[in-house]
Amino acid sequence: IWGLLQILDDGGDLTHWIYKKYPNMFKKIKGIVEESVTGVHRLYQLSKAGKLCVPAMNVNDSVTKQKFDNLYCCRESILDGLKRTTDVMFGGKQVVVCGYGEVGKGCCAALKAMGSIVYVTEIDPICALQACMDGFRLVKLNEVIRQADIVITCTGNKNVVTREHLDRMKNGCIVCNMGHSNTEIDVASLRTPELTWERVRSQVDHVIWPDGKRIVLLAEGRLLNLSCSTVPTFVLSITATTQALAMIELYNAPEGRYKQDVYLLPKKMGNKVDMNVIKGGFCYIFLANCFSIYQGEEFFLYPMMALHVDCLEIPSTDC
Repeated sequence: IWGLLQILDDGGDLTHWIYKKYPNMFKKIKGIVEESVTGVHRLYQLSKAGKLCVPAMNVNDSVTKQKFDNLYCCRESILDGLKRTTDVMFGGKQVVVCGYGEVGKGCCAALKAMGSIVYVTEIDPICALQACMDGFRLVKLNEVIRQADIVITCTGNKNVVTREHLDRMKNGCIVCNMGHSNTEIDVASLRTPELTWERVRSQVDHVIWPDGKRIVLLAEGRLLNLSCSTVPTFVLSITATTQALAMIELYNAPEGRYKQDVYLLPKKMGNKVDMNVIKGGFCYIFLANCFSIYQGEEFFLYPMMALHVDCLEIPSTDC
């Protein structure tokens, strides 16, 4: 008889649906693999409340997911998505990025490189300090909402941009979401009789106020990089490989290794992903056996730098 053995989730929606509708299924489920920050937070909430019935693997905080999917991919897709939908010129535009996690970092770096004036809103002290050290002005959304040309949400939270913010935006302001689902922008508050919606092209709506002011809402508040852009296959392969290894680890783990809690993906698996996707044509260096022992690492190749070379020579491993 067919039965559910593992859950591969994004945002925690499937996990919560099964938990509410079919809780008995968790008796046979060997583990949950979650790839988004929102889903990870929900898993930690379940664990804290003592309601997490099976082990869960936090893929979102793995280095491969954080850097390649969240940072590098979003650094490219934010520009691609905005260009495809609005054909906006970035130079000189005042942009507010809500959230300075890995996604926010990627968006800020891309827009700064294109000549935009970038402001950051952030509630986490460490991320806020990082934004300052990277040269971005830390602000409250209320302080700059009237002058913003583009507002981008990257928090993984809900109602980051409220109806009050939307009412105070200037004419022509572009609003989009790079965070999670369609909850970061309070789009529901815009579906009222006094406001007019005008679809100008695919995934682009003008929301018009009675005084003639209009804002440009992209993808109805859904994820811009999934609705209006593309995700490189290189990044997809990294994320998919990371998830697959996490599922294999949970499935093959001997009983008792993982308890009913949330675990980070073991570092050695992240290294396996790197070695799988960054192969010939790149520069490598051996971590010699004596260095491996000193650092307590397994013996394998470490990628040194992503420089394409015509002739790949592996240096000697003698100490």
